[in-house]
Amino acid sequence: MASGKMPVVCHNDRQQRHARLCMATLSQRRREAAMMHGKVLVIGGGIGGLSTAIALRNVGLDVTVVERNHDLHSSVYGVGIIQPINALRALDAIGCAEACMTVGFPATAWGSMYDVDGKFLHSMPGARIAGSDLPPLNGLTRPQLHEILTSRADDVGVDIRYSTSFERLEDDGDVVLVRYADGTTEEADLVVGADGVRSKVRRFVLDAELQPRYIGQSAFRVNIPREPEIDRIILQEGPHGMAGFVPIGPDLAYLFYNAQMDRSDRPDDADLAEVLKQHLAPFGGLTGRVRDAHIKDPAAVVLRPEESLIAPGPWHRGRVVLLGDAVHAITPHMGQGAAQAIEDGVVLADCLSKHEDLEAAFSEYLDRRFDRCKLIVDTSLAIGEWEMGRLDDFDNVAATNHVMEVMAQPI
Repeated sequence: MASGKMPVVCHNDRQQRHARLCMATLSQRRREAAMMHGKVLVIGGGIGGLSTAIALRNVGLDVTVVERNHDLHSSVYGVGIIQPINALRALDAIGCAEACMTVGFPATAWGSMYDVDGKFLHSMPGARIAGSDLPPLNGLTRPQLHEILTSRADDVGVDIRYSTSFERLEDDGDVVLVRYADGTTEEADLVVGADGVRSKVRRFVLDAELQPRYIGQSAFRVNIPREPEIDRIILQEGPHGMAGFVPIGPDLAYLFYNAQMDRSDRPDDADLAEVLKQHLAPFGGLTGRVRDAHIKDPAAVVLRPEESLIAPGPWHRGRVVLLGDAVHAITPHMGQGAAQAIEDGVVLADCLSKHEDLEAAFSEYLDRRFDRCKLIVDTSLAIGEWEMGRLDDFDNVAATNHVMEVMAQPI
């Protein structure tokens, strides 16, 4: 330094200093969050509950998850799951995206659409996030996703308790007393209701009469060997419903079909394969080939009703807050149900880390989530209405592209 010259700071040095500063800031925010909000109880060990628990632990909160089912797989329903780019971004924030893409199928485009005979109509490339190399889509099996989330939750120190059901929540303003079905009790500073579309927590926050409504469609799904052309979502528009395919691994995909039916008309389990084949009878192309080769075992076919709900705000009362299907049940037409639940958890954790006052944190949480979730709920519902012939002038492609562009924006 005797020469009087200023020291030269290399790019790597600046990066390291910035990284140390960011880590110090994050550590401080974690300590502050832990002091401000104490113990958090997450009710529900599904995708939304586990993602939220991880995000809350990442900002320093003491988190316990209680799940009424007896193990990590007993709460997993369905065959595979779509992870749009915004889901991958949220999963990346909690350290799970890479593991999902490693076992799944990262696609280079969102999808392509064909007519009932298998003639190509148009491509849907999907959205990209500026500055990110995440793909427009990843697909994987639901058990794989559950294992990844459970392992990550365990790694970061989340306490997960299975076979645990609650009966009542009693919020006295300073703490929430949780009464369990076995007669035991527990106190928590904050309770998160992530217990799904039939949420029991919801009645302690919102109007007890608020329930999702069945839209008139049910979704058939069945795993199949992945054909080479299933390298993105493949859609075939039929005369009475939409068939489609999603890649969920190097050698695995699933077929889905959205069938219009009264809820009371659900077929017997033993008849599911035959009824699905009847629905797929008009199709040629890929759907016809898969129908004839692979739709045989009724035990392999999953049929779930499609339900819709967007709860009015606020999504909290006192020290109890809701997320996921408990406040925004989303039909599967855009593959955004799980994505929005994961985003809920990431945003809720961020809001709690920034605000000492719970009301301020919950207010920001709702502000950042409501319009985004409502767009998904409404658009998914409109696609279902269009598939059932009730919205003749609806532009399915334009609506889908609009939502994907909005979802690529920051949360």
